[in-house]
Amino acid sequence: MDRYGRVPLPGPIGAPHPFGVPLPMRVPGRDETRRLVFAGRAGAVQAGRDFSREALRSWRWLPAADGERPAVVEDVLLMVSELVTNACLHTRGGPDELRLRWDGRRLRVEVADSSPVRPELRPYADPGRPGRHGLRVVERLARSWGSAPEGGGKQVWLEVALPSVWPDPLGRPA
Repeated sequence: MDRYGRVPLPGPIGAPHPFGVPLPMRVPGRDETRRLVFAGRAGAVQAGRDFSREALRSWRWLPAADGERPAVVEDVLLMVSELVTNACLHTRGGPDELRLRWDGRRLRVEVADSSPVRPELRPYADPGRPGRHGLRVVERLARSWGSAPEGGGKQVWLEVALPSVWPDPLGRPA
């Protein structure tokens, strides 16, 4: 459970579907994890977005003919930007690593950094001023999010559920 009482999607990444239903776009028994190790703050946000876009493309989230998938992809890229930006702004060395985990029904995004200080959802900021909106964006768009200790620092994670309209990877009608 995250600190706001939300529960991540059931089961660990890679757990069998609870109802035994075949999962779309999943190679049986195989979960996908992609990692990007950062070399500092310079260009980290754009590198995180580009890396995430390519991972989503390789998992066939893109290109998409329907209207929902491109919107979900843009939401994911925005949330990646927010987590990487927070690590750049609020930690001494910036982000250490970006991990994307896809198991066929959910995407988990993790940004690791060297600071043990957990992120806090701050009171609403003045909407006319920049800053202090990043975690609010994540709060609104992610299925769940939180943070966990990792090494001497932490990871900030979020999960996005499979979009409700997802074409069959073999092209069969829904």
